[in-house]
Amino acid sequence: LLPVAHPGVEQKATWLQIRRDRPDHVLLWGWGVMNSTSLKEAQATGYPRDKMLGVWWAGAEPDVKDVGAGAKGYSALTLQHGAEPNSKVVKDILAMVHDKGQGTGPKDEVGSVLYMRGLISAMLGVEGVAAAQERYGKGKVMTGEQVRWGLENLNLDQDKLDGMGFAGVMRPVQTSCTDHMGASWVRVHTWDGNKWEFSSDWYQADDKVLRPMVLDAASKYAAEKNIQRRTAEQCAQ
Repeated sequence: LLPVAHPGVEQKATWLQIRRDRPDHVLLWGWGVMNSTSLKEAQATGYPRDKMLGVWWAGAEPDVKDVGAGAKGYSALTLQHGAEPNSKVVKDILAMVHDKGQGTGPKDEVGSVLYMRGLISAMLGVEGVAAAQERYGKGKVMTGEQVRWGLENLNLDQDKLDGMGFAGVMRPVQTSCTDHMGASWVRVHTWDGNKWEFSSDWYQADDKVLRPMVLDAASKYAAEKNIQRRTAEQCAQ
């Protein structure tokens, strides 16, 4: 474990230590400018980028584009999606929005990793409201509690995702009062010097290991903040 002081722009001593110790792999648990700095220092000290794996917040275009070919071979986990320029939803946005001169952001960023993250977040929000309206009244303005119910009762199966243009972008998501994630799938993508390319099949997190840790942390937080867990009856309301 080699902590880096915020914001992470000074890492020379850290990478000299890595060069000295010669670890088989480096897990980059980074954020923001720390990520590109790590890749530049890895290049400067001769550490192979194909021996580096980043978490999902260390695997978008801003993390690698300034390093370019120097980051070739670096891999990172994805939050289901990666860069999806060939997906139907991206092609629809380009045709129906940007080609009509109605785009509000850079056209060349449509389909990038961070663009897709925002797009999926927006889709989940809209689907949460739609689910709430199915229960509480179509066309009505939803309260915060009603929208919460909708977000806790998403059921986005493959047919639904395909119909919205997200085929191949993400796997089905089904949430509940006790499972706000709804899915725990990831893929690995690798920077080829110019763009991200998927380099693995799907992996699913091991809930037998993670779920007890989540529940333990949640219970401690609830006790510290004097928060009462919702009952099954409250979840169904």
